[in-house]
Amino acid sequence: MGVGGEEPRVVAKLRERFPDALQEVRAVRDDLTIVLSPAAIREACCFLRDDPELRYEFLSDLTRVDRLRLPEATPRFEVVYHLTSLRNSSRLRLKVRVPDGEAVDSVTAVWEGANWLEREVYDLMGIPFRDHPDLRRLVLPDDFEGHALRKDFPVTTEPRWWEEKGER
Repeated sequence: MGVGGEEPRVVAKLRERFPDALQEVRAVRDDLTIVLSPAAIREACCFLRDDPELRYEFLSDLTRVDRLRLPEATPRFEVVYHLTSLRNSSRLRLKVRVPDGEAVDSVTAVWEGANWLEREVYDLMGIPFRDHPDLRRLVLPDDFEGHALRKDFPVTTEPRWWEEKGER
């Protein structure tokens, strides 16, 4: 974990503030990943941003993982948040795991830049975000059926929307 096996300060503070929310902590070299319960994500992100010692003020990325064929694939999806504290030169990866169809609280109220990132996750993976200000497709056409980055999406079906008409 940290120096002499000591837990990193961010983990200790999250444990203290959200004792029931931490599900898993992994630290490999300088790469820290914390899995939280989905119900705590928005409040935990506010805390991480606003805590005067931590100051994770920058959401550098928000993405997703389809865990369909992983050995421990329940729940099916992960939403992954990459946070950066510029003041502390520190990075942190947060994850929440959700079953298919379950909504995750939007963090657009914490970081406005989450808006399009959450829309992309919704569009391509089908994970809805509760309280998102404008949750609609971002990449695919409005009438597209399904979510193209799911591992079980049938890429060989008709119509093949990515091909131009008459090209077959």
